[in-house]
Amino acid sequence: MAPNFVRRRMSRIAFAAAGIVLGGMIAFQPVQTAKAQGPVSVADLAENLADAVVNISTAQTVQGRRSVPMPQVPDGSPFQEFFEEFFNRQNRDNDQPRRVQSLGSGFVIDGEEGIIITNNHVIEGADEVTANFNDGTKLKAEILGTDEKTDLAVLKVVPETPLKAVSLGDSDAIRVGDWVMAIGNPFGLGGTVTVGIVSARNRDINSGPYDNFIQTDASINRGNSGGPLFDMQGNVVGINTAIISPSGGSIGIGFAIPAKTATRVIDQLREFGETRRGWLGVRIQEVTDEIAESLGMDEAMGALVAGVTEDGPASKAEIEPGDVIIKFDGNEVEAMRELPRMVAETAIGKDVEVIVLRKGEEVTISVTLERLEENDVTEASATTEEEPEEKPVEKSEVLGMTLSELDDELREQFSIEADVTGVVVTEVETGSSAEEKRVQVGDVIKEVAQEPVETPADVEAEIEKLKEGGRRSALLLLANPSGDVRFVPVRIEDE
Repeated sequence: MAPNFVRRRMSRIAFAAAGIVLGGMIAFQPVQTAKAQGPVSVADLAENLADAVVNISTAQTVQGRRSVPMPQVPDGSPFQEFFEEFFNRQNRDNDQPRRVQSLGSGFVIDGEEGIIITNNHVIEGADEVTANFNDGTKLKAEILGTDEKTDLAVLKVVPETPLKAVSLGDSDAIRVGDWVMAIGNPFGLGGTVTVGIVSARNRDINSGPYDNFIQTDASINRGNSGGPLFDMQGNVVGINTAIISPSGGSIGIGFAIPAKTATRVIDQLREFGETRRGWLGVRIQEVTDEIAESLGMDEAMGALVAGVTEDGPASKAEIEPGDVIIKFDGNEVEAMRELPRMVAETAIGKDVEVIVLRKGEEVTISVTLERLEENDVTEASATTEEEPEEKPVEKSEVLGMTLSELDDELREQFSIEADVTGVVVTEVETGSSAEEKRVQVGDVIKEVAQEPVETPADVEAEIEKLKEGGRRSALLLLANPSGDVRFVPVRIEDE
């Protein structure tokens, strides 16, 4: 029985074993393998880095709150005099400007120049910013520049002697499971050290267009914002900026801006006092599984170009709506959200090779990036069109939509801009794939499967081609009445 028991047990255990002869039988003994261990202590590391971490305190003057209206009290009521006195006193107090203070964290990256990094939201709107050092020194800080999109700010102090500084490390080199250490000022408790691991990378928490956060379970709380996240070599691999918490305290889900993202922004804020990002001039949307199937792609990847800014870099290089950008400057675009960050981090004026998927074929395009103007407003240019000859309006029903030629009457009915052309949707069938994809009455179909359409018959013809080719969905380029376009995949099975 013993040998059989041993064999059965070993069949259920996936580790190597060494055979040892005992009493004529072979007994199996597991081979001990080394287990990964965390750092025995981070005391030396924390002690060495503490002087480079600062507490940021800010103060600002805010206007008084609006007056609180007094409730209606009948004349002669015994409470009338009491209410009048109480609310008049409250409103006098509320009208007075008051000073509001807040706390955060930061760290020194240049001890000679006195350069400190923190979060934009830590010092936003502040009249005064003070850096409080580990030895008790307090220095007034000047704001050199801020960037709201990445939530970074660069401060400058004037020290009497060079400050202890730390270096930004290689955030691309860290892996999930690596140990990291945070030092900061949570709840005003300066010099607090916490340790954890990298829980995940490349997190998108919908806080801005360039989200690419490091997630960690090292305890981060209110007041840690702007503080450093160190690797075990003492390099700053992230800047702590946000937490997810229903209670306001740490539940082990914190986020840090990667050092790679921060480095370029910090350099620009130090040099120019503002960020200078690359601009491609495209409006993009996610390539879903349905869109990928509609385009004949093997997998959903890249960024689908939904629109091109007139006279922008992409327009000049002849990138077209419907193109799928799959490579930018030698880097694969795995998902739509990666492209804005890639473009923003690329030098202005650089000639960049962009590879797009156009009607099933890869096309290589050279684009010269321009500068992104943060406050640019693009105005639609007016176009003059000749009056079309009057003819019967063509209609048809396809894919759960009633379609019609776009004439002056329908253009006026749905308030469709003069420069929007195509086939107008006049009805959407309840329960259809078109309704599911939020196709609306008044939308205009400009393309089907990247082929321009002008009449309902054109739409039907393109749908037939797709059905003959075995496609399960049709990719429509839709424009809303104001001219904003988007791609929508509509199932052909509904037809």
